[in-house]
Amino acid sequence: MVVRHQQIDAFSGALVFPGGKLEEADGDPRLVARCGGADKISAEELKFRVAGVREAFEECGILLARKPGQRALIGASDLEGIEQRWRAKLAEDEASIVDLVEAENLELATDLMTPYAHWITPTFAPKRFDTWFFIAEAPEDQIALHDGSESVDSVWIGAQAAVDEAKAGRRTLVHATTKNLELLAEAKTVAEALSQASRRKVITVQPWVEERDGKRFLHIPPDAGYRNLFRELPQSVPQAGR
Repeated sequence: MVVRHQQIDAFSGALVFPGGKLEEADGDPRLVARCGGADKISAEELKFRVAGVREAFEECGILLARKPGQRALIGASDLEGIEQRWRAKLAEDEASIVDLVEAENLELATDLMTPYAHWITPTFAPKRFDTWFFIAEAPEDQIALHDGSESVDSVWIGAQAAVDEAKAGRRTLVHATTKNLELLAEAKTVAEALSQASRRKVITVQPWVEERDGKRFLHIPPDAGYRNLFRELPQSVPQAGR
């Protein structure tokens, strides 16, 4: 996970999964031939998977990609040069993911990504997002390192440990991240987490507020697979239309 820069307006200082905003080039038709399993993935979903690969590379230097015709992902020795040539350019919008894969003759390993969750920010939030989460096994010999710009720290941390540290006040987590960490914590291994995700139907989660006994609670759908379906909100949280 990475720690967001304190001066970024969205989720500043929070511990988050690497990710970011969808870019127009993520849906470029030329990428279909450069994405593993593209024939089994809808065009709408494929662009979100591409964005996930790109953002993970920009934010923490992990690149889910391989040479065409190979099953193994690129190793650290190949990644070093690719990172020097492209990571900063992608982050600064001086190049697109299409430029990278064509110049380096790579295939994005979108076939190794499993849809994990789909969250839409509540209507009362001042800034809203429509976010897809994916899960994939990180390449063994690639070293994750934050970019020092959007993210100021990087950490390999167990899902339950991250939740526990947030409860103890040592980390900041947003609600969607907390719930997905709780879900991840139900698995003991990467293989188990991937297996559970592949069997679970992804239900769109858009939290809503209900009021009971003068208190306000944030709810999520009961069929989305999460435990603890509601939490009490502080009185300072704005309501819709305010």
